[in-house]
Amino acid sequence: MNDEFDFEGRPSRPQTRPMQVWDVLSVLVLIVTACLAVYFVFIFLRPDSPFNFLPPGGRGPRLPTATVTPLQLQPTWTASPTLELTPSDTPRPTFTPFSTNTPFSLVPPTKTARPTSTPRAPFSVTVNFRPSTIFYPELACSYFIIGGEAVDVQNSPFYFGIVKIGGTLNGHTIDPEMHTTVTGVATQFGPAGFEIKLPEAPLVNSNETLWIQMFDTALTPLSDRKYFNTYNDCERNLIHVRFKATR
Repeated sequence: MNDEFDFEGRPSRPQTRPMQVWDVLSVLVLIVTACLAVYFVFIFLRPDSPFNFLPPGGRGPRLPTATVTPLQLQPTWTASPTLELTPSDTPRPTFTPFSTNTPFSLVPPTKTARPTSTPRAPFSVTVNFRPSTIFYPELACSYFIIGGEAVDVQNSPFYFGIVKIGGTLNGHTIDPEMHTTVTGVATQFGPAGFEIKLPEAPLVNSNETLWIQMFDTALTPLSDRKYFNTYNDCERNLIHVRFKATR
């Protein structure tokens, strides 16, 4: 009784005991219990959590299984055929002209018919005028003589060309069927020379009323119809015609 009071009549402070080992262990057990309670509540709320070591459905970490890979021998090398590339011609680039400004017009253009291309005849025709006395000095200057020759591209004689003359002269009709000859019969004009005389028509001036044309043996035209003039002149009463191959 006297221990609780000091000599002055005041109560004395109780003496505190130091924390024992068992007290520390009790505190740790309480902390661990609280953590386990929190863990179990978390696992109950989140059963699929990665912290759940026993998830529902029996899922869990699986250990990888070893797979046996059989050893295989390397395949035998087989030579494969070598493909040879065939060179091909590469076309050269073509020049593309620059674009030009095209004028704009509100007036529609009128359609213009394109001219049809006429194939070029294989022989050209040249007409010259000379006096007939060069070849016939004994004949009088009283009628026209049409003569000349036919040659190919190399200026070699072109034989068996059929030459026709037609048209009108001083009111007379010149029938081409009656005024026909063949190249090679009048050699005075050349190896493949020809000649047609018009004694029925005297010397007169005319403006391209007569024509001359050459055909092959099938009567296919070898030249265009060449119209020529005539003159009332003894220095020009011989119409010299030359057929020249162009191809």
